Amino acid sequence: MHQSECIVALAEGGFKTNNGPPINGKGPMPSKEVSDTNIEASLPQPTQAGRIELCQEMIEEAMRCLGNGDRDCVTRLIEELVKANCHNGNAVGKKVAGKVKGVVHELWLASSGDNERRCELLTILRDLGISRTWVGDALGMGKNLNRWIAKCGIRWEGKVRRKDIVKAIESLLRRLGWSETWMCETLLMYIGVDAEVLRRYGIEPCDWVHAEFDEVYLMGIALSDLHVDFVEFDKYKYIKASLDTTNTISAVLFLLLLQPIQRPSISIKWHDGETGLIQVGYFITVRADKWGWLNREELIKRIRALKPEDVPRLITGAVDGDGSIRYEFNASRPLIEITACKTCEKRVFLNALQEALGKLGIKSHIYEDEVSNGARLKVYGEDATKLLRLIMPYLRHPLKRLRAKLILMLHDGKIDYDTFDELYNQTKYEDSDNDPKRFHGLEALAQAAPQTHTHGE
Repeated sequence: MHQSECIVALAEGGFKTNNGPPINGKGPMPSKEVSDTNIEASLPQPTQAGRIELCQEMIEEAMRCLGNGDRDCVTRLIEELVKANCHNGNAVGKKVAGKVKGVVHELWLASSGDNERRCELLTILRDLGISRTWVGDALGMGKNLNRWIAKCGIRWEGKVRRKDIVKAIESLLRRLGWSETWMCETLLMYIGVDAEVLRRYGIEPCDWVHAEFDEVYLMGIALSDLHVDFVEFDKYKYIKASLDTTNTISAVLFLLLLQPIQRPSISIKWHDGETGLIQVGYFITVRADKWGWLNREELIKRIRALKPEDVPRLITGAVDGDGSIRYEFNASRPLIEITACKTCEKRVFLNALQEALGKLGIKSHIYEDEVSNGARLKVYGEDATKLLRLIMPYLRHPLKRLRAKLILMLHDGKIDYDTFDELYNQTKYEDSDNDPKRFHGLEALAQAAPQTHTHGE
């Protein structure tokens, strides 16, 4: 077996995909959250609506049992609710999952004075694989739950965190030859870019994986793809920062962007109920007082305070996020473009970026499109060439970085036009949904970074 096949098979328990998108037109292979085995051999799974209805019925029955004082009936139904995943807010919604917690809480209150019954309930929940955090929240105890666990003489090990499992698998894979460069080369092969041809022209296509973390660059990402939520836990405020995508390249890139801050957790879920696309998401949770900015106003204030020498890193993050680098063959000029929706809060970021570019003496133009309801900040011609020289060292998106290198090499006479045309074509996207550069993030991860490709929630 080839080393790459060995790595994928080890991390996936035998699952591996062929390079490129599926040729049978069926789209991305679903994750184990959708199917534990071959889809055709699986039993029919309930729809979300059907699952919610089933959960609601069991919750109502449990409450009737509580009203009748039948605690054995309630205990049995709690087991069934957990086995049906009714306690999982991701599967049935927070409202339904909250009602399951309510049933557990009511049974706990109804068992006041009956320590044996309470210990039995805790043992059942432990055996069902429920986390202590979930139980503590349901019973309104928090850390006081540990006293009851000790009182009942229950051994309740904490759940192994997924990111720790990923870390352990990655350590094993490194011993088998996996590395960030190997990951890059596998990704490039998947999307149809020939790394060895590029190297023959003196272009290293995988140097982007070793870039160091930069807070100003992350500010640029925050202007585009980064989504930030506030979370409160144990009286502390936290920031949950997440990057979600269905895109092949971003699924690998986003993994590396958050990792210097904290090893991200991964989520794999349906993008929506219609397209059948699978979304890969990464998220980290950090204390709010450790985060660089807490809202849009603070972020813009920090952008305006940047020194000119810091601006290129900011622009690079924005380009890697919602930007593009192109060569307009009909006009024989490069174009750098950053987009935002016309009426959303991100629109104001374009003005801040344009102001920042002014510190570098670079002219830019903002165009608004009534039809698409979008806005675009554009830099082209010699200004684009000047900006490419400034941002190229910091670009992380492999295709955008490659395009920047090629455009500058053409401009400086290091390659001729025909060579440029040939190499640039490898970076082009096709309109087809089967373009391996689009919509195949999960499949690319399974081959390039299999340690992240976890099945389930």
